[in-house]
Amino acid sequence: MDTRIGVHPGGMGESVPRAEDVRLVTGRGRYVDNIATAREVDMVVVRSPYAAAKIVGIDTSEAAAHPGVLAVLTGADLLADGIGTLHTIVSRHKRDGSPMERPPFHPLAIDQVRFVGEGVAIVVAQTRNAARDAADLVFVEYDEIDAVSSAAEAVGEGAPVVWPGLVDDNVSFVFEAGDRDRVEAAFAKADHVTELEFRVTRVSANPLEPRSALGGYDPVEERYTLTSGVQIPHKIRSEIAENTLGIDPMRLRLVSPDVGGAFGMKGSPFPEHILVLWAARRLGRPVRWTATRSESFLSDYHARDNFTTVTLALDRSGRFLGLKVRTKANLGAYLAFNTPHSPTNNLGGLSGVYTTPAIHAEVLGVFTHTQPTAPYRGAGRPEATYAIERVIDLAAQEMGIDRIELRRRNLIPESAMPYDTGFLFVYDTGQFERNMDIALEAADFAGFDARRDRSRAYGMLRGISLVNAIEIAGGPFRKTNEEGAEIRFDPGGGATLLMGTQNHGQGHETAFRQMAVEFLGLDPKTVRVVSGDTDVVRHGRGTFGSRSVMAGGLALRRAADKILARATVLAAHLMEADLESIEFDAGTFRVRDSNRNLRIEEVARASYVRGTFPDDWDLGLSEHAIVVPPEANFPNGAHVCEVEVDPQTGAVILDRYLVVDDVGTVVNPMLVKGQIHGGVAQGVGQAAGEEVVYDPENAQLLTGTFMDYPMPRAEDLPMIGVISNPVPSTNNALGIKGAGEAGTVGALPAYMNAVIHALSPLGVRHLDMPATPFRVWRAIQEARQA
Repeated sequence: MDTRIGVHPGGMGESVPRAEDVRLVTGRGRYVDNIATAREVDMVVVRSPYAAAKIVGIDTSEAAAHPGVLAVLTGADLLADGIGTLHTIVSRHKRDGSPMERPPFHPLAIDQVRFVGEGVAIVVAQTRNAARDAADLVFVEYDEIDAVSSAAEAVGEGAPVVWPGLVDDNVSFVFEAGDRDRVEAAFAKADHVTELEFRVTRVSANPLEPRSALGGYDPVEERYTLTSGVQIPHKIRSEIAENTLGIDPMRLRLVSPDVGGAFGMKGSPFPEHILVLWAARRLGRPVRWTATRSESFLSDYHARDNFTTVTLALDRSGRFLGLKVRTKANLGAYLAFNTPHSPTNNLGGLSGVYTTPAIHAEVLGVFTHTQPTAPYRGAGRPEATYAIERVIDLAAQEMGIDRIELRRRNLIPESAMPYDTGFLFVYDTGQFERNMDIALEAADFAGFDARRDRSRAYGMLRGISLVNAIEIAGGPFRKTNEEGAEIRFDPGGGATLLMGTQNHGQGHETAFRQMAVEFLGLDPKTVRVVSGDTDVVRHGRGTFGSRSVMAGGLALRRAADKILARATVLAAHLMEADLESIEFDAGTFRVRDSNRNLRIEEVARASYVRGTFPDDWDLGLSEHAIVVPPEANFPNGAHVCEVEVDPQTGAVILDRYLVVDDVGTVVNPMLVKGQIHGGVAQGVGQAAGEEVVYDPENAQLLTGTFMDYPMPRAEDLPMIGVISNPVPSTNNALGIKGAGEAGTVGALPAYMNAVIHALSPLGVRHLDMPATPFRVWRAIQEARQA
């Protein structure tokens, strides 16, 4: 068997067009709203207009009498039926070392609401319009109380308390990483210290397909079915069944069909998942809910939202001595499934690609009267990279050292691999200086001065940045990072791959089909890829953290090896040859030194024919594998961003963007470029304009539509250059590193550093994201006045 990667036509390493695109771009995708069921009814959630208020009473009588209404249910009904709460799977501790408190997160508010948009009741009716009309007739009497929306303000003296009597200072947990004493010693001998306070804004994922859920209940089997576009079907199934409904997971089937974007937000159970199942059981009919876009802004879990102080210590030559990071992370009002994860789990990225010998980070998780937060593309990685790359630019400016040279002096050399950062991560492979050099040349960094002069000639400012990005992917949760795959041949010789990962735009059907071609030599036209159904796929961990092709690929490789082991025995019997004489290559079994051969599809067909093999041999050909990746991997790269700024209006034009990426073994270069492009777009979107804003007086959401929350458009982005510099990972057998979040990780600092570089001749030292025209214009005016 030829085990080299990239030598089989249609296999790994080729830019095979995405197989799923034919149905998706022609309107034949199957999303939740495309799946119709008999006798289904519609649910609408009545949501709180206040961020903090006591519920004095709820009158549902007028709504219940509305034509077409089948049920109006409240939190009291929920409790009476024994429906439980939603839980977080991430445990953290208070400053004194005791476990953090876990405030109850009910699917509907009980006695008090804690963010604008929290559900207080549901209306189920024959039609969606009837349910909406009736929802307006539910009368809720509130007693409004003071609210706080900012993590910085929530920890201040006299701030409103989200959970009085439980968490009186609003601090859910204090998380520390690194050696505090060692860092303080490094700072004590520093020749220069650079400190920067900054904010990473709050964002909303806004996937193309809003969240939706269809719940059903079979009273004969006493079994629920939830159809919803989620990222981790098996885990969400278990979480809802065991911790909220109090049933065995086998009594809940979760189907996740085509998913129109997720970005981390759809990796959690939501109240609406519980509510449609609960209502379906009560009514004996399927219950559907689909969020409107405005409702999504009010009810989706948000992301990011940190206030950070980063401090870098250097010696007089510019060598990094130590790094301190202090963050206040806005958790929202409740701890959702993954809320504590993002601000704490990916802090290792603070090391960057540099030899900083001492790092310490402290994160305060802070409750506020806002929606819970959840992972969003990068999940803490972009924030970490932003901290180190932003403070490096500032230190270079203060010390009078070229930005690129300062980075170069502190880069981890390739010869040091594997490299223990001394702060959470051990990098296996990487060519960080080569990434940077390729990027500098490809972006014509040396020609920037001439381009800036041309911009000045017509009254514009121009800035450029280079940042180095690295992140952890596919780990490091060894106990909870397993993945499953099954290869099942049918009697006709076709193969079905049943994958525990979940595709929501990445191109899994294409990538895993390419792997099947690589491992088994199959004709891609005879391969189906199935995922997202807990009744069909035996086990899976799901899709998150840039892990799927690596973790799913390892499971698929293991299953393929098991298929080959058994198929070799079958082929030897069919060709009447010794087992040791059988060779396999590119889908064909051959008897060594003869012209006898069989395709694997022929062996599969024969495996179903009774009498072909001894009676005590099993019929059919299928194998399953659940594997745990041995270690995480570390995608890395260099980003160059070049912008032009109109000083009269503050408008920023993104003129050029280039990424040199190392994602290890590349399964499909076209898919990787697509992932990089999308990641950069989301990172630039946040840096340039996206921001969830609350009224500081009452925590009312002020950015509840796309009129107020600007999403990046195609015209806002240039053609993004992507150059691959793959260095295979030594931490897994396929050499794969993650790709899904790499673009976002570098884009935040790349964009902001470029904008600030353009403004620096005017004396602008720092500008917090987003770099909207007004904020840029205001920074210019303030600098000129100063």
